[in-house]
Amino acid sequence: METFIECIDLKKRFGKKEVLRGIDLKVIKNETLVILGGSGSGKSVLLKTIIGLIPLDSGRIVIDDEDVTDFEESQWQEVRTKISYVFQWGALFDSMNVFDNLAFPLREKKMDEKEIEGKVKNTLSILGLEGTDFMYPSDLSGGMKKRVALARSIISEPKCILYDEPTSGLDPITANQINRLIKQMQEMLNVTSVVVTHDINSTFYVADRIALLYEGKINFYGSIEETKKSNNQILQDFISGRVPDEKWQ
Repeated sequence: METFIECIDLKKRFGKKEVLRGIDLKVIKNETLVILGGSGSGKSVLLKTIIGLIPLDSGRIVIDDEDVTDFEESQWQEVRTKISYVFQWGALFDSMNVFDNLAFPLREKKMDEKEIEGKVKNTLSILGLEGTDFMYPSDLSGGMKKRVALARSIISEPKCILYDEPTSGLDPITANQINRLIKQMQEMLNVTSVVVTHDINSTFYVADRIALLYEGKINFYGSIEETKKSNNQILQDFISGRVPDEKWQ
């Protein structure tokens, strides 16, 4: 199995708090890896170190066979053409309508406006967002904002998508819609996906493999079948909800 992302002994501290304490993790190409963990466990920090938004204290990151650990910001920009990041709350530009939000990364590449129009229309259609072109983020529901954020993430045809708590703050029906879209994007575009969440229903729906982040390290890593059969008590307690939240911080 070919690895798209490899994390080697990643460490990150904020003041006295050691968040990542030696993360070793592989993301298999064209699969969906779900990273589970409680609130404050460092899931989002891990995701942001992978894409270079937070600098590491130590460790190595290899993406698509290239060691990116010591990259300058200009070099990271090229990496980010391969990897899209879907922020927890969408991170849409409030001053731009939906069309311009999607067009933004294409205009950064100096793409022809006629080509941009076609790609935006097609991407909105794929996500079931026809007719939203001239709406602003303030006009959108939480679920629609997530879908627009996902549309923006795929419009540049990335090799990998990183999702930060994609169903956070959504009602169960809307959350299920987002889960289906994540799975459809993986199958339709054949992308590698990394989803950080504490949503167990989402996990078992979208994942090919599961990793559990606990006390700053990867406590478990395996397939869905291995996850269900595992005798790892920490994993099973988390899945069943038997451990109070404070134990996971």
